[in-house]
Amino acid sequence: MSKDPGKDSAGDKARKGDRVIASNRRAFHDYHIEERFEAGLVLAGTEVKSLRGGKAQLADAYAMAEGGELFLYNFHISPYDPASRFNHDPMRKRKLLLHKREIRKLAGLVQRKGLTLIPLQVHFTRGYAKVVIGVARGKKEYDKRRTIAEKDAAREMRRAVRRSERS
Repeated sequence: MSKDPGKDSAGDKARKGDRVIASNRRAFHDYHIEERFEAGLVLAGTEVKSLRGGKAQLADAYAMAEGGELFLYNFHISPYDPASRFNHDPMRKRKLLLHKREIRKLAGLVQRKGLTLIPLQVHFTRGYAKVVIGVARGKKEYDKRRTIAEKDAAREMRRAVRRSERS
């Protein structure tokens, strides 16, 4: 049986190499995610090594446009221990890499009432650190309760299906 040349393309290998470093699960509880963008991340060498070790935290992080550029705030990357005095500031603002038209679009969306830019996930793609940014609208308390109730109902339905399959 011959191997299909289109099956194992470079894109498939790159996807296999993707590795999620940190994800912001709380964002899905607190916000309605309307749109997503993938942005590159400008990092120092010690930050990359620390990220590869999985030492990052997205809680309370957000993005803002400043002077035609997009920056990520409150994204904590722990210091890289072997670097000692050459380490980075764990909470410094980090520049995001997007096309100019995407930055203008995101800045325009944030100007509208109630929208904010929240990082949803940090991962490596083909050796480059990437951040998935979500354009988010805050949920009201009753929306959060409804989401929890829907998840509970779906979980109960799955349990009932499993019980009926066993019988």
